[in-house]
Amino acid sequence: MHAYNGGARLLLCSFKLKTFYCSLIAFVVLSCIIFFQWHYVSYFLRPVWDTPPPPFHYLVHYYSPNLSIPELCSLHGWRKRHQPRRVFDAIIFNHELDLLEIRWRELDSVVSKFLIVESNTTFTGLPKPLFFAANRHRFRFADLGGRIIYRFFPGRKLRKQESPFEIESKQRRTMSKLLAESGIHEGDLVIMSDTDEIPSAHTIRLLQWCDDIPPVLHLQMSNYLYSFEFYVDKESWRAAAAVYRRGSTYYNHGRKADTILPDAGWHCSFCFRHIRDFVHKMRGYSHADRVKDPSLLKHARIQEVICNGDDIFGMLPEEYTFKKLVAKLGAVSRSYSAVNLPGHLLKNPHRFRYLLPGNCFRELS
Repeated sequence: MHAYNGGARLLLCSFKLKTFYCSLIAFVVLSCIIFFQWHYVSYFLRPVWDTPPPPFHYLVHYYSPNLSIPELCSLHGWRKRHQPRRVFDAIIFNHELDLLEIRWRELDSVVSKFLIVESNTTFTGLPKPLFFAANRHRFRFADLGGRIIYRFFPGRKLRKQESPFEIESKQRRTMSKLLAESGIHEGDLVIMSDTDEIPSAHTIRLLQWCDDIPPVLHLQMSNYLYSFEFYVDKESWRAAAAVYRRGSTYYNHGRKADTILPDAGWHCSFCFRHIRDFVHKMRGYSHADRVKDPSLLKHARIQEVICNGDDIFGMLPEEYTFKKLVAKLGAVSRSYSAVNLPGHLLKNPHRFRYLLPGNCFRELS
């Protein structure tokens, strides 16, 4: 009996020891996964730790090229103005020259002033050329009558523990000051969006010519990735149009109102001609901390990602429910439609072929 009890105790101790070692190994492995793949784990668990913002109030957006301005204003429940508002298009510029040209050509007939802030460093403090300043001749069409107002933002390296978002915020405050000094008047319209968030001209013309519009209105845009071949969704909302009020209108890229106008333009994210441009953005913008592995920057990998429609950082979708997260897993589906894209793009397919469906290969240099 004593021998039996001793054997049982030995087996129990052995079992506890194995359980301890297995638990220890599992803890170490889990800790390594969390440490080295924190962004992946964080995005996967977002539905657990984060809550979605309040839903937007969607206005019905009416448009047909056969309808007059009075008819369009009336459909929206607004009144036609006697004179159109002046429109100020304000952007913080990095290096997207092609998209800037497409954007400004789209808005050329409705914009009074083009405001642009450019720095000689990225948000992460890396030095970069002044791409716009060096290529300003390319935008003579927009500068007729002195419509371009340019402001240089002196860049610098990030200080210890300083976030790229702090530099981005300072550049946006610079744009707020530039707006105030640009000759803008109360009641003028300000477009606040990144270069790659392109409002359609007919949307801005509607807001330009109609009274009683909301003082601040987000512009929902069709989301595209790498080109207009990979259509993602219609959930791009950060672009906005605001009726200028001195002392209360400030330039930012966050949520400013609860009202949104759907189908108001195009957001083409990471839509670049050269592989080096992808590397530049991955290393230089506010979310550069997503580049945990240098292999993410390899040219061959980036080219493969572009043609497959995969996430360039190898990350999960940013969603607030597991249902939406699972629905968006994997590559973005291809679109074979080039209907209702920016007019300047379709008028110049030979110059911007890489942005059209069926042309995923990029230039190296």
